[in-house]
Amino acid sequence: MKSVVPIFVGYDSREAACYHVFVQSVIERSSVPVAFHPLHGPMLNGFDGQQDGTNAFIYSRYLVPHLCGYEGWAIFADGDMVCLEDIANLWKLRDESKAVLVVKHDYKTKHPRKYLGTPLESDNADYPKKNWSSIMLWNCGHPKNRKLTSEFVAWAGGRFLHRFEWLSDDDVGRLPPQWNCLVAEQEQSFAAILHFTLGIPGFAAYKHFEGAEHWFRARRSAMNLVGERWPS
Repeated sequence: MKSVVPIFVGYDSREAACYHVFVQSVIERSSVPVAFHPLHGPMLNGFDGQQDGTNAFIYSRYLVPHLCGYEGWAIFADGDMVCLEDIANLWKLRDESKAVLVVKHDYKTKHPRKYLGTPLESDNADYPKKNWSSIMLWNCGHPKNRKLTSEFVAWAGGRFLHRFEWLSDDDVGRLPPQWNCLVAEQEQSFAAILHFTLGIPGFAAYKHFEGAEHWFRARRSAMNLVGERWPS
């Protein structure tokens, strides 16, 4: 029996469809058993990380090593994604010499606002290591990740955490760019995971974005019921 791959997924009740679409897209393509864990404030003793940022899991993603008892490996993913390849291929990239592995984006956004036309609309500021933390392959047992207690994460703040400042540069490994392809910011033909970081296609302003068909296809699959027909 293959070991189960733990996948922690950011969950925000204001865009709950994101979570279910991403989960469906992983299930459809996975060749290994997976276990999904939504990062949802009420499940975490009210730890929801909404002191700043636009989503409800801005800080709780850094609790993954703590939630795993500082043992083994786990994947974290933002909910606003669609997986187009076997998640086992991401899992194979684990490197025991690293505390965490990420796609190291280096870009300036083409879009100064995000979530257009929704209550979540906000500025889309540039900052160092932007979107690095949206997909993370966590080495939960790495000694330096033991610093990430719930108390420490609540205290540290977004700047410190998103820049991985509890680690040295050598502790942060590099994932191939296809595992976090930013829709409308990068060319997408190589994508293994599409990240709708500006807004999911379920929002009117983004329904015609390149790659939206993959999101809508996963949504239809997630709602599949024999004998029923669902609108796109």
